[in-house]
Amino acid sequence: MKVVVTGATGNVGTALLRALADEEAVTSIVGIARRVPDTAFPKTQWARADVAEDDLASVFEGAACVVHLAWLIQPSHDRTATWRTNVLGSRRVFEAAAAAGVPALVHASSVGTYSPGPKDRLVDEAWPTGGIETSFYSRDKSDAERLLDRVEERNPEIRVVRLRPSLIFQRAMGTEVKRLFTGRWVPHRLIVPRRIPVVPDVPRLRFQVTHTDDVADAYRRAIVSDARGAFNVAAEPVLDPDALAELLGARTMPLPVGVARAAVAATWRLRIQPTPEGWLDMALQTPLMDASRIRRELGWEPRVSAGDALLELLHGFHAGAGAPTPPLRPR
Repeated sequence: MKVVVTGATGNVGTALLRALADEEAVTSIVGIARRVPDTAFPKTQWARADVAEDDLASVFEGAACVVHLAWLIQPSHDRTATWRTNVLGSRRVFEAAAAAGVPALVHASSVGTYSPGPKDRLVDEAWPTGGIETSFYSRDKSDAERLLDRVEERNPEIRVVRLRPSLIFQRAMGTEVKRLFTGRWVPHRLIVPRRIPVVPDVPRLRFQVTHTDDVADAYRRAIVSDARGAFNVAAEPVLDPDALAELLGARTMPLPVGVARAAVAATWRLRIQPTPEGWLDMALQTPLMDASRIRRELGWEPRVSAGDALLELLHGFHAGAGAPTPPLRPR
């Protein structure tokens, strides 16, 4: 089978190309990217395209499955740019897949698509997907699912899968995290795992993490299965300030939500760091996800714990780690 992957050079995209290399059911892969890398992956040929403006239907012709991963987090100060890729681009991918007669479409949704929810229990895929109003990332993920709803309703013959992963980490994200979230004012050489002295104890700071390779395995299983619908993807354990303090050998320090949010908002508006306060709102408001369905129906099991995935990212951040594709390449 031929598989087409948008956003194939990113964190999950490169891991998915590696995962599909050993998948016998997949015979060829087309990786779509705005910036085509020099790096070769088994079974993969590259196609240069911007999902927001270039022809996609011709690239999708003959595909057994399209996996839509293309997404922008930056530039966070330019909502036109992020909306064009995230929402307009998603609509164009969905409609082009339908026009090309692609029988299966796997969409990269997120925990961010969910409406505010509980932090003291896990929720399944039936939880409302209205997003977090103050987070552009969350609103875009929610809007993309609404667009997918309409395409799915008009094209019931297409097998549609929505994967909703938690935070997704690996070592090779080290320099990407600096570009996307911390900016140049956080000296990565000083962030030494297990030597971070303090963890902010912000109310409702409880979140889930999954290793990139485990998320890629979830996509691989969705591609080659006959599954339909939404699947939460999250590893254990849930991480909160106490768990983080134990993991890092640190102590907790109470920090009111208002103070944390004001600090993030002010430094973003002053362009000291690239992360708007909506990311903190999303971390504090999105629910904890129950990943029972993907375990039960697709046989998925994470191989890396949430804590180990976070530590791997921190080691990568400290070392300035990356990978030889444009989004992950150290600069």
